[in-house]
Amino acid sequence: MLKKIALLVLIVLPLGVFAQTLKFGHMNSSEIIPSMPEYTKAVSDLNALEKKYTDELTRTQEEFSKKYQEFQQAMADGTLPQNIAERRQKELQDMMQRQEQFQQEAQQGMQQAEQDLMMPIYQKLNSAIESVGAAEGMIYVFDLARTPIPYIGSQSIDLNSKVKAQLGIK
Repeated sequence: MLKKIALLVLIVLPLGVFAQTLKFGHMNSSEIIPSMPEYTKAVSDLNALEKKYTDELTRTQEEFSKKYQEFQQAMADGTLPQNIAERRQKELQDMMQRQEQFQQEAQQGMQQAEQDLMMPIYQKLNSAIESVGAAEGMIYVFDLARTPIPYIGSQSIDLNSKVKAQLGIK
């Protein structure tokens, strides 16, 4: 008798699961993120930082070019003693190495700043997606910007407007 009940439960239970309506949703973060005020501020901050790095690189390049031209002129005139010429050549090489090092540090600084500024934006977006997904009873919510999906059926619900509303974006 117990075996018959267990067998009946095993047969009926999966049918109940399949009888439920499966709800899938999709949205596109590349359409939502640019409309977030936090994104606009992050882009502005990144542009300002990039300008500072660019200005500093330009300044050091101009300084190097000036010293290099002076060195070439002095070498062409033949007025520099050998030891002074070697010393200036060494200074120019050091300047070039420092400039290359600064350029690498600037690139790493920009990448770190972008990551630091974008992380809270993605966290806020993910939180909104989770809230909308839970409120709508979704099994999955696919982000088309992060995961390419070759086909979206008519049963999948477009959640862009609801995620924007959750974020307070019009």
